Amino acid sequence: MKNTPLLEVDNVSQFYNNRRILENINFKINKGEFCTLVGPSGSGKTTLLQLIMGEQQAHTGNISMSGFPVKSPNIDRGIVFQSYALFPHLNVLENVMLGLNLQSRNNKVEHKLLLEKTFHYLSLVHLKDHAYKYPYELSGGMQQRAAIAQSLIIEPKILLMDEPFGALDPHIRDEMQVLILDLWEKNEMTVFFITHDLEEAIYLGTRVFVLSPYYQQKENKKSRNQGARILLDKKLSTHINSTEIKNSPDFFSMVSQIRNIGFNPKKTRLVDEFNTLHDQTK
Repeated sequence: MKNTPLLEVDNVSQFYNNRRILENINFKINKGEFCTLVGPSGSGKTTLLQLIMGEQQAHTGNISMSGFPVKSPNIDRGIVFQSYALFPHLNVLENVMLGLNLQSRNNKVEHKLLLEKTFHYLSLVHLKDHAYKYPYELSGGMQQRAAIAQSLIIEPKILLMDEPFGALDPHIRDEMQVLILDLWEKNEMTVFFITHDLEEAIYLGTRVFVLSPYYQQKENKKSRNQGARILLDKKLSTHINSTEIKNSPDFFSMVSQIRNIGFNPKKTRLVDEFNTLHDQTK
């Protein structure tokens, strides 16, 4: 199983009330990749995430982690949502430790080790000095850093992120983008990151997926009940942590390309055509 992908989505389709949401979704993610997913509102991005989490089961196709079928949520898949998922009656330390406490045997030696591990992850997200504060005492960015530490401390094989910075103001959002890149690089993480922001997707990702229903099954014909598909799977060049890269001409060009491929219903492509747009390392 040496060459087995960390995550594999194989020919997955999903329906709600006879309406096709996702259609023939196929991709593989290897250890260490930072994959971003963009698509129009309602294209099924969160549905795809729930399938990967194991919160839903696909109507057709298969999803596997390290070669094993995904059947239910598991600690090998950490999750960070836009909402911070912190308990208001627990301080930062207690919130981050919560998952570990549920798994521990609750003896003094192990509790000490858990404390050390928790402070390590709080240091990674720059919250060590705020360990005993409660969520209401933290800014939005600090609460999201606590939520990231809460997910990382269980050491998942892949970190799933669903619009995690969508509620933050632009300055704090830039800071969080730099932070997650720093965590990804230093901890050799694998990340699957959903966002509605094309600039964020290109800046963060080593690879970007475009999920969209804007395509044609046959020439000059679009099905009324077609689900979203991956219209672009593109490997991105190595990025620089400085957000100044967002002002470069190449960056603007990539944003424009993705917008035209997946976000413009008037510029639909044939299935055969967008299959040639895949630009991934086999």
